[in-house]
Amino acid sequence: MFATIYLPDFYLQAALRHQPENAGPVALIDDQETKAVIIQLNQAAEKVGVRCGMTPSQGVARSLKLVVKTRTRVQERLLDQLLLQFSSTLAPYVEATAPGVCTVQFTDVRNLGPKVERVIDQLRETKITARAGIGPTPDTSLLAAHLARPVLQVGDTKTFLASLPIETLAVN
Repeated sequence: MFATIYLPDFYLQAALRHQPENAGPVALIDDQETKAVIIQLNQAAEKVGVRCGMTPSQGVARSLKLVVKTRTRVQERLLDQLLLQFSSTLAPYVEATAPGVCTVQFTDVRNLGPKVERVIDQLRETKITARAGIGPTPDTSLLAAHLARPVLQVGDTKTFLASLPIETLAVN
């Protein structure tokens, strides 16, 4: 069995991690790209019509209150290390799969749900939003993690996959 622990809006979480609470619209750009476009945003920005792929000026045209931040790679590395550290408490076989994603392979499958929920709660205590999926393969657990609120354990893979909309395959 596998578990994937996933940090939604990873780059945005890293950029805002030690910032004062901001309930207003926030968008994130990658300052190392040739064309600055919004890569992640919070719900407040989405509500005022800002979308990923817009330029910062297009976003500000939707809302003058939009705060545009740039990625903070140092914070991203620290957040990834925290995720890896917490994930390593579950089992010895842990992979840093992608930024904000860790995959854990279990050898002992007893009480997986409570074990994974404990890690999600520990991350929440450190102000990190995380989701987790548990499944028989790494891919299944990754898909489950994207749909989890906050933990989703897949029992029957066929039934789980059959119920997914085709857009789910675009999960990155």
